[in-house]
Amino acid sequence: MYPPEPWHLRGQMYLSIFLVPRRDMPALDPVVGAAMRPVTVGGRIAAGAAWVSYEPGGVLHYRELLSAVLVHERGRPRVSITDIWVDSAVSREGGRGLWGIPKEMAEFTLDAENDPLVDATMTEPSVAALIRLRKTLPGRFPLGFTVAQELGGQVRRTPVRGRGGLRTADAAWRPDPDGPLGHLAGRRPVMSLAITDFWLVFGRTAAQRAKSGERTPR
Repeated sequence: MYPPEPWHLRGQMYLSIFLVPRRDMPALDPVVGAAMRPVTVGGRIAAGAAWVSYEPGGVLHYRELLSAVLVHERGRPRVSITDIWVDSAVSREGGRGLWGIPKEMAEFTLDAENDPLVDATMTEPSVAALIRLRKTLPGRFPLGFTVAQELGGQVRRTPVRGRGGLRTADAAWRPDPDGPLGHLAGRRPVMSLAITDFWLVFGRTAAQRAKSGERTPR
């Protein structure tokens, strides 16, 4: 059994943004693709990949690797998660059941003890990254986006809100070229960031769902 939404989460995120030629990008889920279009820059699709450590103090604590595409719905920006792995069965079942996020299980090493270096690996499928943390930006910054996924044959739009610190970074990613993140193999991110000591509220309360006319997932 998993916690009801919204999930209150805390932790660290190491995010890289890539620009990938359209021909090399995996297709969006058909339901999402019928309602939304990828955001492109110079004919290339904006894709993100992130390692996340959700820490004690939130409703769950676990590690995660995700890949996502920035899309728009009639000009409104959305994030659609295409591949994601976690090391928590509760998170996997909750992500799938509540929001249509296609979480799979994996084993991780996420070593952030040797500041400014973060060494991250996932064993199966094989993905690794070495992240060098740079300048810490003063203050804490608001975080806000909407995740769009297929659930029950429809698009499920889930708000995410929070706040965190920001630190610039350089990142070298080494995904298996034949694996699900093969479209990132051999590419350098156009930008990398660490979102530090963040808190997030993922999803809506029952009152918010009722106000919007959204059914409670079962």
